[in-house]
Amino acid sequence: MHKILVLNLGSTSTKLSYYEDDKSVFKTNIEHPVSETRAFKSFMDQDQYRIDYIKKFMEENDIKPEELDAIVSRGGHTKPLVGGVYKVCPEMLEQQASGLYGLHPCDLGSKIAYELASQCKAIPLIVDPPITDEFEPLARLSGHPLINRRSSFHALSHKATAKRYARENNLRYEDLNLVVVHMGGGISVAPHKKGRMVDGDNGLEGDGAFSTNRSGALPVGDLVRLCFSGKYSYEQIHKMINGEGGLYAYLGESDVKSIAETAKTDQKARVCLDAMVYQTCKAIGAQSAVLKGKVDAILITGGIAYNKEIVETIRDHCGFIAPIVVYPGENEMESLARGALEGLQGKAEIKDFVACANEGEKQENSYKFPFPPKTT
Repeated sequence: MHKILVLNLGSTSTKLSYYEDDKSVFKTNIEHPVSETRAFKSFMDQDQYRIDYIKKFMEENDIKPEELDAIVSRGGHTKPLVGGVYKVCPEMLEQQASGLYGLHPCDLGSKIAYELASQCKAIPLIVDPPITDEFEPLARLSGHPLINRRSSFHALSHKATAKRYARENNLRYEDLNLVVVHMGGGISVAPHKKGRMVDGDNGLEGDGAFSTNRSGALPVGDLVRLCFSGKYSYEQIHKMINGEGGLYAYLGESDVKSIAETAKTDQKARVCLDAMVYQTCKAIGAQSAVLKGKVDAILITGGIAYNKEIVETIRDHCGFIAPIVVYPGENEMESLARGALEGLQGKAEIKDFVACANEGEKQENSYKFPFPPKTT
């Protein structure tokens, strides 16, 4: 039996689970009030603060550190990597701490996994980090050589959902063409071609459908004029794109359950909610075209997937493409635990970060303009 501690850090919460093989034995979601976190300049300074809560969880549930086989966290922001299970190492932590590739509390999560594992025999791991990059060459060109499209979306959720569908249908993920739709705080749609996410929406930075608080792809000309209008700072514009865009910008509300209830009697809420779903359907159609229409299934996951009306609207628009299968909820803890377990069991390779990061960077750079000269 393998004993696994799972960490999932958010800006205001720490989700913890303890697994024995594929069974969740204990779990909790610790909320961190602003009254406690305001003392820290950055969430990256909260390592000991969060560790104290994690150790308390372990003590309360008699989880012995010396018996753990792995401590797994959501992956952080580094050079691009192919999907998979990675052992946390100093080079990974250095890249995450630099902020060059993005910053999120999950960067702190892998640091904590490394620190806790250093005190016992457990292996510190991450699974399918958000910078997972399996794009094909054509997906990297944006329309201008100074800007490259990059892979940055809900990779963990996407991969876990696709693999779950394959597992439950006695199929191999590597044999399938799937379109996976994550609908949570952000919305991302990606085509999975024979086990690789060959394209996808970077909803964090203004791509794809708008969501609860993200703008999605805005008309570029109008956005440029807004940026140079003198009315808004860089920080304000960035919040319009991520944090205060989407449904929040239109309605001052980002909870879909509440908005859906309001939409029963309020026309503005109805139109805004329908537009979000409409844009999601367009994204599904676009990513289906990447697979030349040869789609085995469209998979919908995330918290919004609990809304049956939204799911049926997507089915009405996109059901002609392929069967639609729904996996509501986030499922991140289970995904992390399963990835770690497969690595411990030898069913999945535990990859070397340094080698894979260097290869990922080399691949990404090979499609940047000007193309590197050919060697003879």
